[in-house]
Amino acid sequence: MEQRPSNRPPRPTHGQHREPLPTRTIGESTDHRAEVAKARRELEEIRRHHGSTGRSGSLRAAVFGINDGLVSNFSLVLGMAGADLGSHVVILAGVAGLVSGACSMAAGEYVSMRVQREVFEGAINMERREIADEPEAEQKEVEVILRAQGVPPEDAARIAPRVMEDPELALDLMARQELGLDPDELGSPIGAATSSFASFGVGALIPLLPFVLLGFGIALWVSVILSGLCLFVVGALAARLSGRPALFGGFRMLLIGAAAAAVTYGIGKLFGVATTG
Repeated sequence: MEQRPSNRPPRPTHGQHREPLPTRTIGESTDHRAEVAKARRELEEIRRHHGSTGRSGSLRAAVFGINDGLVSNFSLVLGMAGADLGSHVVILAGVAGLVSGACSMAAGEYVSMRVQREVFEGAINMERREIADEPEAEQKEVEVILRAQGVPPEDAARIAPRVMEDPELALDLMARQELGLDPDELGSPIGAATSSFASFGVGALIPLLPFVLLGFGIALWVSVILSGLCLFVVGALAARLSGRPALFGGFRMLLIGAAAAAVTYGIGKLFGVATTG
């Protein structure tokens, strides 16, 4: 009987080199992860260029913390100075305002950031469980997200399974696009509390320092001038962070701070006159 030629490749004999098993899937997975990591680095550079990184958020928080400390303690110091009770009373009130305000800011920032982080982590963990327990439903959601970004339906259907092959990549996509969160920047409660305490303390120290170093009469004027300059600078920085004209922000903050200090100074003056009378 005639034997038909076989299409099966011959088995390697002893000593002959055996072809390695295909590793294309692993290689493709490695290349895919490397490409994702590269794209994330490039995205981070784009964010840094536009000033939308965590450092920008920290700078913004520091500027507003200094502004809060400056306005509140400037008003408090001017109110006590208006009563004309002497430098020691102004210093005592100023130190009390600095410490209590900084502690209050730090505690409030810690609690709010802690609760916010717990809520965000809970939402991300729930999404992680859904990816593990309901991969088909989550893959459909990935397709919807891709189509919402302008990807054609057929391409979305082709890309979604590739995304779901990497659970961490799928989680990152769902967190950013479905939950509106950045898993890399959930914020640190301790860092936020420390930053708030320090920035508020720096701002509150500015109007108080002249009364510590100088006599009462000249210290009052130095405090007003120094605080006014700092109010203008802080307002200009805050305006620049918000994309507004620096001069407008500076004069606006100076006007607000001056108005608050004038009110408290006037109240202090009234109480001082009433006490003297």
